[in-house]
Amino acid sequence: MLLDAFVSRQGEAFSFSRQHSCTFAKQVAGDFNPIHDVDAKRFCVPGDLLFSYLLSRYGVSQQLNCQFSGMVSADVLLHCKITAGQIQVCDEQDRVYLTIQFSGEHRHDLSVIEPLFQDYVRFSGKNFPDILQPLMAEQGVMINPQRPLVIYESMSLSFQQLPTSPVKLALSGSKLEVEGKRGNVTLSFTLSEQGVVIGQGAKKMILSNLQPYDESLMQQMVTDYNNRRSAAGCYDLAV
Repeated sequence: MLLDAFVSRQGEAFSFSRQHSCTFAKQVAGDFNPIHDVDAKRFCVPGDLLFSYLLSRYGVSQQLNCQFSGMVSADVLLHCKITAGQIQVCDEQDRVYLTIQFSGEHRHDLSVIEPLFQDYVRFSGKNFPDILQPLMAEQGVMINPQRPLVIYESMSLSFQQLPTSPVKLALSGSKLEVEGKRGNVTLSFTLSEQGVVIGQGAKKMILSNLQPYDESLMQQMVTDYNNRRSAAGCYDLAV
């Protein structure tokens, strides 16, 4: 499995280290959210890594919804509780971090699943500044440069038919709804197989500690972010 280098297993249980999480975020997903830095005080395992691992392990369904309910810290031993139409990721105290609900046709074909999550995490890694910066400018708000907190809330996939070959994702819509100092972002995308749209999906995020938009501060954030991205380079899971 392509993600073997990023996960540690103990029987049916699994965990993610700071270094493996940081490497996945920066060099695979192109995600430079500071909460994934190795030395971050408020470190969090990338939601895309956790989701990709579960997709690889359990397969993909025609209807799939992934809801995050807590941030996973490094080296926390996790296990899955599986019931009809649902998978819950829990720690040893049974705290639930993620719930996947699924229905419809199901398939576990890694030749389809691995390109699917690779394309998804690369799409997801472009959230900032490519998508979020214009949305924040439009609404006149921005995340706090001193504590830029963007939290992954949920994602969903819906297929008219499950793919049998690699799928391509394309952004189809984006919106930011502001509620005081909190922002709710929804990114919608289409799923295409050999040029034909066979499904759609959505990713939802929460922006915390919003403040009035300041163009100079925002451009400094973008510059700093792009410098970090250039320094990290890129990594291809298929290599």
